[in-house]
Amino acid sequence: METITQTNRTILFSEINPEKLNLLTLIGDVRGKTSLDDEKIKEINEVLLVDSFEDFLEKFAPVVYSWCDANTGSIQYSLIKPENLPDNCITEIPLNETNDLLNMLITLQGAKGALGVANVDFKFSNILDMISPKKIMEDIRQVRREVQYTYGKYMELDEEDPKKLDMGDKLNFQFEQASHNYNNVLAMLPLAIEDIKTRLLLGSGESAQGGQEFKAGLLSMGDDGELKILEMKQEEGTQLALVDDHINTSLIETFKDDYDALNDTPSDYVRELVVRTFCPLTSTVESSVDREVEVKNYNTYLEFYKKSKDDFVKAVKPLIEKILGVKSFFDQYQVKEKGMQPKLLITNTPLEMMVKSSNLPRLITYLNTTNDKNEFENTLWFGVVPDVEFNQSGGGKLQRMRFAGNQKEKKPGTNTMESLATLMNAINPYKITTFFSFATGEESTFSYVATEGIGIFKDKCGPLMKRDFSEFVVPCIPNVTIIPKDKSGLILDKRMLIDDDGRVALSEEKEDVMKMWIEGVYVGASYGAAGITAAWQCPEYLKQRFGNTTKEYPGVRYDIEAGDNALLVTTSMTKEISGFTNTIKNSINNTGFGFVFTSDNAQVKGREVKNIMVYKARNLLSNGSEYEPIYKTLVVTYIERMLRFYSGDFKQDKILQFFSNNPSSQKSKWDANRQYVNSLLQDGDELDFNIDEKNGICNVLLTFSNTTRNLKVELTRKGQSA
Repeated sequence: METITQTNRTILFSEINPEKLNLLTLIGDVRGKTSLDDEKIKEINEVLLVDSFEDFLEKFAPVVYSWCDANTGSIQYSLIKPENLPDNCITEIPLNETNDLLNMLITLQGAKGALGVANVDFKFSNILDMISPKKIMEDIRQVRREVQYTYGKYMELDEEDPKKLDMGDKLNFQFEQASHNYNNVLAMLPLAIEDIKTRLLLGSGESAQGGQEFKAGLLSMGDDGELKILEMKQEEGTQLALVDDHINTSLIETFKDDYDALNDTPSDYVRELVVRTFCPLTSTVESSVDREVEVKNYNTYLEFYKKSKDDFVKAVKPLIEKILGVKSFFDQYQVKEKGMQPKLLITNTPLEMMVKSSNLPRLITYLNTTNDKNEFENTLWFGVVPDVEFNQSGGGKLQRMRFAGNQKEKKPGTNTMESLATLMNAINPYKITTFFSFATGEESTFSYVATEGIGIFKDKCGPLMKRDFSEFVVPCIPNVTIIPKDKSGLILDKRMLIDDDGRVALSEEKEDVMKMWIEGVYVGASYGAAGITAAWQCPEYLKQRFGNTTKEYPGVRYDIEAGDNALLVTTSMTKEISGFTNTIKNSINNTGFGFVFTSDNAQVKGREVKNIMVYKARNLLSNGSEYEPIYKTLVVTYIERMLRFYSGDFKQDKILQFFSNNPSSQKSKWDANRQYVNSLLQDGDELDFNIDEKNGICNVLLTFSNTTRNLKVELTRKGQSA
């Protein structure tokens, strides 16, 4: 590991945030250049290279833009910042772990992992409820508790006390978190909805008590011991208000001032809503409420919130799936002691843009610098291309739509097979094993493969087979389901009714239940496949799972398909279905096609395996009967890079030393260390070579059990520049 220090750096060909720098921009003009200087590589790494999900969120700051359309009275959303609108009309909604939708999806993944149950048994509705107004209000209440606690401590301290500055820092952070809500009208809607329910129904919206005129009272006993509730007089209320000390009063003024400072056009209603939300006075009860107006507002807010949330989810879901994909990549690396930690270089540009003939020279120049030198710190070993088109619109005559049915629409942001082939053809000399997955949806899930098999996926890969680059292309199936389409509904709330007597209640009619559908959320299999392959390159990762691991070598020779390896090296993803039928598994085994995940029931060492496992790990290089395991390509690539390094770019005399029988030669060292799970040569493997003097070629022959790979390298003759 002293020479090649990493074998798992990965490049993601996808756009995350168009407002951030991308690889093409950073590389710049390359006319007359064959490589980039060290300063440029350092800059690219600082901007685009991430080593964790948190690092990714910080560097790329995924965001969705929203603005109001006065003509339609609606809120519009886009992943691209509109250029024809002034900045003060645009609201940026960060897609980080504080966003309710992303937070809900991450929580859902964690809950599924903790329970270890299949999709059919998991109560998705319990987690989906997190983005309903009442659950958002619960989160706000927790923020409120923390603000009030910190503010109380802050006010108790003397002005000169150094600790007061520390508490001030905490308050600044907490107010900043709170302001993310009240500085955005849409974010305030759930608060307004719950606020009206609280004031009209006194927090008992589900108890159907009717909401009669409320009068504050005090419990007391009569002279004869009888329990009585006496109406509280106004002056008593004033006396009670004194119990709420100056701390709460001061906090109210602070929130009002903060709200006004952050809004050019402040609203009295929203200002009071902010105060009621973040700093309610338990002693204060409004003496009069216009119930008809409040009920009308409530129903308007609820309908507007549902429509806005629907539109938001549709706009943001492609980006959310990318974000969850990056998380899946890093989640695979689960170790106690980090060693060769996977890193992800994100191009931040669409694949279609990257493979344009005018842009490919920039990528080639970059790869000349990272992958064509005897310096391996920045070498790219893996690539990820998600969302490759998967259209099954095969023939079929037009039919009359008698009932509402699914509309076949092209999924936004997908990559064409032509773009993928163009990319692979260009980067083939740089030996980057590239994992790709098909567009997410119901037609690429575990459930689909369990019933339909993998034949359709194999057919779609036809244009990538029997090509020079086939051994570096890895189709990954099936995609991972976060929320199935048929279980993605959630109830936001119920409409409110008011009768002739002014009594208010939530409607029990079915048509008055406000429900929204997320329409399913999925993650491309290429993220998890690249992530787990990058993870098992690390000797520390393998050591945690296998006793017979050496720190001398990376995991390039690790065969996930051998023995119980797949049971010991599982993904972080939870099982989705009860498994594939024997018929489906037989069809997969017959050709060994693709990087295939399985959700089968299994046990290892008396422990039930509750996670998705790797069933096959193959690329598209075929010998006519089966496809090549990816480890063979990785080993050949590793040996070629080691040979180039130690032979001074393939000098003949040094190649002879490399393969000599001397105990200190590289071949002898590999031969002597065959007992480890990550040994470069395993039992049954052979490494040999012959030199074709006439043509100046060295043929490196690498035999894996019963198949031989021939690596040809061009010799550097004496007098020939290295």
